[in-house]
Amino acid sequence: MTTATIKLFLPNGDPKRLRTAEISNWTGKAVVAPRTEMADLLARDELAQPGVYILTGRDTQTDEPLAYIGEAEEVRQRLKAHTSKEFWVQAIVFVSKDENLTKSHIRYLEGRLIDLAQEIGRVALANTQSSGAKLPEADTADMEVFLTRMRQLLPVLGSDLLTPLHRPTVQVTPVETEPVILHHSIKGLTAEGTRTPNGFVVFAGGQAVLKHRPSAHVSHGFILDERARLMETEALIPEGDHLVLTRDVEFSSPSTAAGVLQGGGANGQTSWRDANGKTLKEIEAS
Repeated sequence: MTTATIKLFLPNGDPKRLRTAEISNWTGKAVVAPRTEMADLLARDELAQPGVYILTGRDTQTDEPLAYIGEAEEVRQRLKAHTSKEFWVQAIVFVSKDENLTKSHIRYLEGRLIDLAQEIGRVALANTQSSGAKLPEADTADMEVFLTRMRQLLPVLGSDLLTPLHRPTVQVTPVETEPVILHHSIKGLTAEGTRTPNGFVVFAGGQAVLKHRPSAHVSHGFILDERARLMETEALIPEGDHLVLTRDVEFSSPSTAAGVLQGGGANGQTSWRDANGKTLKEIEAS
């Protein structure tokens, strides 16, 4: 991904309230606001334009991250129609500063956003079907550049919707480092994972013990809650005499990841090792 200089503007001086974001030499612009400031957001001139938007929050039934991705020729009117949706707490809107986004452009961007969000799988979507659009080759290339900038801005604006969970890379550019793949083993069950900016990801196919330790109820109830949550969403399912992850899952720390696999408290600094047997603690100390 190319380098970027991001300009954030805080109209109220508060980074949690309404704010705008731009990237140097990019024709796009983002406007984001919490639901509590919808009146100020809807009053912005930018929302009279065509654009794409993302509503973010948590599922009212499962408390899992949830998002709604949409497009509109006039974003203001479409957002007003979404006030009946209870889950969302923040709206992120992307428009063009030169007002050159057409209906086809925003339909294309909406479709790509939905496809990418589903592929990455960090956040469940309240809508999974898009109108989509086919564009001429040159327009497609322009919209892919536009999309790249959107992906750079989203984490800055508080959303990891399009932030990939780390996987080994085939090629590493001079400004990137290849993630260290770590291994976990217990009772013949194995799993692989790596550090991420938000904690630690365990890759799909990782194996966990079928039954948790009785002592976990006493001091590691949160581990049991996490296992139960993953099983409820079928991210962790029974397979023979053990459990297996059906998708990449990110945890808050290496210890939480190891604890879920082991069914109780675990020291992630020593449970995770590289291909040479070096522990995560030793790797990070070197």
